[in-house]
Amino acid sequence: MTSALPTDPHTAFEGNRILAAGPLADVALAVKHAMAARGDDTIIVFQDASGKQVDLDLSGNEAQIIARHAPADTPDSVDQDKDTEPAAAPRGRGRPKLGVVPREVTLLPRHWDWLAAQPGGASVALRKLVEQARRDNEAQDARRQRQEAAYRFMSSMAGNLPGFEEATRALYADDREGYARQVAQWPQDVRGYAMSLAWGAAGQSDAA
Repeated sequence: MTSALPTDPHTAFEGNRILAAGPLADVALAVKHAMAARGDDTIIVFQDASGKQVDLDLSGNEAQIIARHAPADTPDSVDQDKDTEPAAAPRGRGRPKLGVVPREVTLLPRHWDWLAAQPGGASVALRKLVEQARRDNEAQDARRQRQEAAYRFMSSMAGNLPGFEEATRALYADDREGYARQVAQWPQDVRGYAMSLAWGAAGQSDAA
C-alpha cells in the first residue's frame, strides 16, 4: 500500500461496488460511516492516478478525519495567512534563478566534447535534450502510467475473475476493444473503474 495524497481523487470499493469517489477527505468519511454501519464488509481505497491501494487513518471524530485527509493548503488557510506573508526579497542583478538542481551526470569523453561545443555549453544542451525527450515520449509515458494503474487495480480486485489474463494482455497491447470484451462480464463498478483507469473518458464510454 502507499500513503494517500489529499489532493488526488480517490475511489473506495465496498466489495465490488463503488462506495465513494472524490477528494480523499470525503472518501475517508464515507469509509468511516460504512465501517460503523457494516463493520464486516471489506473496503479498499484506491488512488485514481496510480491505481494503488492507500491506507486511511480513521481514528478520532469527523473533524479530525477531515483535517487529517484534507489538502494542507486550503483556500481558507491561504486567506488567513496572506496578510502575514513575508515580503519578497529584492531581486538582485544578474540572470534570474531557474530552479536548477545540480546533480552528477556520468558521460563518456566524446559526449562531454559534443556538449561543450553546443551553444550555451553542456548544461543548456542537456536541458534542451531532456525537454525534447519529454515532449517526444509524453504520449507513451502517459499510456504506460495508465496501463500500470489499471493493472494494479485489476490485480487487487479482478485477479480471480474470468478473463483476467486475457484482459491483461489486451491492456498492454493497447487493444481497447479486446479489453472491453474480456471485462464485459465483470461486476459493473469494477469493469467501469478498470476501463477508466486504462483509457480515461474513452474507456468510460466503452464500459457503459
